[in-house]
Amino acid sequence: MNNPVVPSWVLTLVCADRVGIVAAVSQFLAERGGFITDSQQYADREAGRFFMRVAFEPADERMVDTDRLRADFAAVGSRFGMDWNLTTAFERPRMLIAVSKGSHCLADLLHRWQTGTLPIDIMGVVSNHPDMRRITEWHGIPYHELPPNGNKDNQEVALIDIFERTQSDYLILARYMQVLSEDLVKRLAGRCINIHHSFLPGFKGARPYHRAHERGVKLIGATAHFVTADLDEGPIIEQAVERVDHRATAEDMIRIGRDIEAQVLARAVGWIADRRVLLNGSKTIVFR
Repeated sequence: MNNPVVPSWVLTLVCADRVGIVAAVSQFLAERGGFITDSQQYADREAGRFFMRVAFEPADERMVDTDRLRADFAAVGSRFGMDWNLTTAFERPRMLIAVSKGSHCLADLLHRWQTGTLPIDIMGVVSNHPDMRRITEWHGIPYHELPPNGNKDNQEVALIDIFERTQSDYLILARYMQVLSEDLVKRLAGRCINIHHSFLPGFKGARPYHRAHERGVKLIGATAHFVTADLDEGPIIEQAVERVDHRATAEDMIRIGRDIEAQVLARAVGWIADRRVLLNGSKTIVFR
């Protein structure tokens, strides 16, 4: 006989730092029969901001109603001026993926999603090319080809329409080689994630790995970050690097770089799905 699934929740909060926040949260949960399974907090003393993530489950039958928990916690949130969110741990964020011709990041996300190791719902894939249609539809995911056809405004209108119609929570740029307009970036602030190689700003534009090879670069890496109006300079979620030496060809560097990009993006998406990433101005707090 299968054991029943134990309900559990994740509470995240951001507020001005002051004495008593942890005590108030702990007392709130204790009074309602909440058993804390994981708790992490961070006080940014320079910014005067406090960040917290608490995972908990019921110790008894008193705690069973998510809506009631939210309604009750509103008083605590108001007292401390919190920006807070309370969800069930099993609630999966809805994500729309954008891609161009490169398949490595998309294929990795689709594989992790299909095998159940990435707890998200993929609402569709949008692209400015037809190349990724076959792999996307093979996974049973809707594919939306949005060629710019000389009118980028219409393309973005179609993209945001799909995003809103599918009730997506995040837009994931899995090597989407289009620069989003400032208006779209503002509209998706804190909800759009990008991945790029580590050569920025040194090797912008076309063939960055070939130019890095010509300069004898010894470290290859990737950065996943929230998208802002400052191109490729948004708050960083995750990074990784791998060392290469003089024997590495440009093709070796491309292969290594693509592997790192896929891994870094998947980790960033997974942490967001698990409510472990909180924005802190131009930086992020990542509770791992």
